[in-house]
Amino acid sequence: MNVDVKSLGRVAVLMGGTSAEREVSLMSGRGVLAALQSQGVDAMAFDPAERALWELEAERFDRVFIALHGRHGEDGTVQGALELMGIPYTGSGVMASSIAMDKVMTKRVWVAEGLPTPRWVWLAPGHQGREDVVAVPDRIGLPLIVKPPREGSSIGITKVAGYSQMDAAVKLAAQYDADVLCEEFIEGIELTCPVLGAGDAAQALPVVRIDAPEGNYDYEHKYFSDDTGYRCPSGLAPEEEAEVQRLTVAAYRALGCRGWGRADLMLRESDRAVFLLEMNTSPGMTGHSLVPMSARAAGISYEQLCLRLLCDAALDAQRG
Repeated sequence: MNVDVKSLGRVAVLMGGTSAEREVSLMSGRGVLAALQSQGVDAMAFDPAERALWELEAERFDRVFIALHGRHGEDGTVQGALELMGIPYTGSGVMASSIAMDKVMTKRVWVAEGLPTPRWVWLAPGHQGREDVVAVPDRIGLPLIVKPPREGSSIGITKVAGYSQMDAAVKLAAQYDADVLCEEFIEGIELTCPVLGAGDAAQALPVVRIDAPEGNYDYEHKYFSDDTGYRCPSGLAPEEEAEVQRLTVAAYRALGCRGWGRADLMLRESDRAVFLLEMNTSPGMTGHSLVPMSARAAGISYEQLCLRLLCDAALDAQRG
């Protein structure tokens, strides 16, 4: 793509922040910053954990690349502040970011739209006593997954195989979020599929298949281990790949996402049915990250991807 980089003005790459995913965000941000600078963009790092956000306006930044992950980064809060300052930013707007960050709200939207997602039980703060907790497997079966609904990067997640593990799993998740999400475990193939664009123009990139050791795609295996295998092309049958991409774009549009995103999905081994797990509105951009891997398979380099996302920076107020 031909871009007049000078027209992009001064660019702040938001990285770090205060969430549990700070370390990953710093890795993403450094990669994005180097890529943009290599393309001649006047970009610099900005860590909201170390500087007041209003300095973006005071220092007259023209646009922002959000490389923050987790709370106060992809949950609509930073997006809302940037809307008030009138500084265009990458990724989804306030509402889509907020909904997608909350896996319970995401599921409610998808179910309302007729999109497939695993069965779940939501344990609110007043409903995490022993009686409520041990009743969960009776409702959605075993094994099941317990996780905080507003964290990412597999933080605070437990795969529960028996009733006796439920209490510890809920307590771990509750360390990261007042609410706890218990979700039916889908036995099968773990997939992820990125999307670029907005509305009718949104397009899915190639699907990535994830082969984690013993199916354990945890924080360590996501970002630091070389033991996890990734396949892109995915090796799925063409009709399965197309169905995953179709569902991903439908899920993305249902949440009102724009700019870019990445859906995590499961392909059930028993009947090859596809289930949506979550939508990431500020995906990782590290050396182990999956959006750059998928983009490469589509002929888009890391540098081109960063530049394209920056060019798509916008405000909710500009839509419509």
